[in-house]
Amino acid sequence: MKVIEKIRQATSANEDRVVFSFEFFPPKTDDGVENLFEKMDRMVVYNPSFCDITWGAGGSTADLTLEIANRMQNMVCVETMMHLTCTNMPVEKIDHALETIKGNGIQNVLALRGDPPHGQDKFVTVEGGFSCALDLVKHIRSKYGDYFGITVAGYPEGHPDVIQDGVAPLEVYQSELAYLKKKVDAGGEVIVTQLFYDTDIFLKFVNDCRQIGITCPIVPGIMPINNYKGFIRMTGFCKTKIPPEITEALEPIKDNEEAVKAYGIHLGTEMCKKILAHGIRTLHLYTLNMDKSALAILMNLGLIEESKISRTLPWRRPTSVFRVKEDVRPIFWANRPKSYISRTLGWDQYPQGRWGDSRNASYGALTDYQFMRPRSRNKKLLEEWARPLDKVEDIYEKFMKFCLGKLKSSPWSELDGLQPETKIIDEQLGNINKKGFLTINSQPAVNGKPSDCPSFGWGGPHGYVYQKAYLELFCSPEKLNTLVDKCKSFPFLTYMAVNKKGDWISNVDRTHVNAVTWGVFSAKEIVQPTVVDPSSFEVWKDEAFEIWSRGWAQLYPESDPSRKLLEEVKESYYLVSLVDNDFVNGDLFAVFESI
Repeated sequence: MKVIEKIRQATSANEDRVVFSFEFFPPKTDDGVENLFEKMDRMVVYNPSFCDITWGAGGSTADLTLEIANRMQNMVCVETMMHLTCTNMPVEKIDHALETIKGNGIQNVLALRGDPPHGQDKFVTVEGGFSCALDLVKHIRSKYGDYFGITVAGYPEGHPDVIQDGVAPLEVYQSELAYLKKKVDAGGEVIVTQLFYDTDIFLKFVNDCRQIGITCPIVPGIMPINNYKGFIRMTGFCKTKIPPEITEALEPIKDNEEAVKAYGIHLGTEMCKKILAHGIRTLHLYTLNMDKSALAILMNLGLIEESKISRTLPWRRPTSVFRVKEDVRPIFWANRPKSYISRTLGWDQYPQGRWGDSRNASYGALTDYQFMRPRSRNKKLLEEWARPLDKVEDIYEKFMKFCLGKLKSSPWSELDGLQPETKIIDEQLGNINKKGFLTINSQPAVNGKPSDCPSFGWGGPHGYVYQKAYLELFCSPEKLNTLVDKCKSFPFLTYMAVNKKGDWISNVDRTHVNAVTWGVFSAKEIVQPTVVDPSSFEVWKDEAFEIWSRGWAQLYPESDPSRKLLEEVKESYYLVSLVDNDFVNGDLFAVFESI
């Protein structure tokens, strides 16, 4: 969705609502990139209207920016806006970038002239390229029509190139405003401003823009002060005015990084309060790839709360234009959402309303991607899961500790720790894991909880959500036989079990799809975002079994006895999916009693 549409959608539903967004830049190292994505994952749960990624000076990070933008849109699942500059960019390169992001389902571009390449003082138009952002805006509109949402930059103090002795001459400032209007008239839909620290200058800039007929949203760019030297360097580069009271506040604490950061949060909060008090309903935070200060400012403003993270669906949908209507998924990948997205990228159509619409879609093959982990997560797994395993009961204990919250990682999960709803049944999960029923996915029964409930809610307010109790686990053939026999006394229980070879045991038809999560909302059809689908279960089982080897056993040296034990479990155990269809009075864990 275009950024302008997201802003209009949010503010039309509630004219007092404030929408916010975050900016990031491409890190220089692979570790830096992975750290950035971990921060993004933590930040996007607060539902920013969009996030943008910069284009390195002189196009120096072009390929990396394109890669990060793709992952942001399709894996992090946040509406993404990519910066695009004219520096060192002939039109062929510009079109390559635009075609690439269009192919990845990205609709938003911030069109910039760009800074001179490193080591040069002045911008020089490259042969076959554009000399200014206006030409880039015109090109995007003429070649791509209305597909792209175009954002342009505004400079409340004037562009750094025209600032003289700390100020832009009046005639030059007015000329810049006229140029900004040309960018908007040519197709710019939103203005995001350069950083500033004097809010009066920003508010005057907004008024000046309105006076000359610029009516589009003007989004203030807020850069929290994280450290003194970085602040001085950035304001010097941008020729930003620093009010004397800020200098006075920073001078005595400039060598105390924590004190500077705390002041930066306070200053950012007060700036935003003043801006919001003047009717501005959008904020754009320049994060410098750091999460704490930006989030702290938003919390101080009451715009986000740790305990009130809203979800449109139980899972986060990619913002790609190709998946915009997707609203149904199999439950099996609940803890591995990025793997699911990667294995369904090639689908021509994504399920909407009912899973049956897309039941015949083929999943992508397993690749190394599904088993890649950020270095920090791999380190945590090594610490928690690569301990000696002498007997199968040692494996039981690992699963039990994870379910009780004593371990924060799992080879079968991309997520951190237990999900809030799982904590409600953690003791029951611990008990059955101790018995050798090794759970990797679960949800408790829910019968009409409010849709804004912190633990179970999704879909926004004014609705009710429902769930059937669900368990997914590994167990030995002997334990499976006992479980199957016990299920005969529980008519509401349905199960599927399959081993690595594909031997199938079940009391349901392989074509029957079972909705296990659904919601009822005002003036809407019933939404059923999570299903148990036998066909998908057969696909998922290959990934689930492979994790025994590539997710866990490979943490040990090749000749380690622990590795051999895990491989034996992989070859002999069954993967079981168990649903209690009585979501009103059922007790899924009762079937495990006396086993």
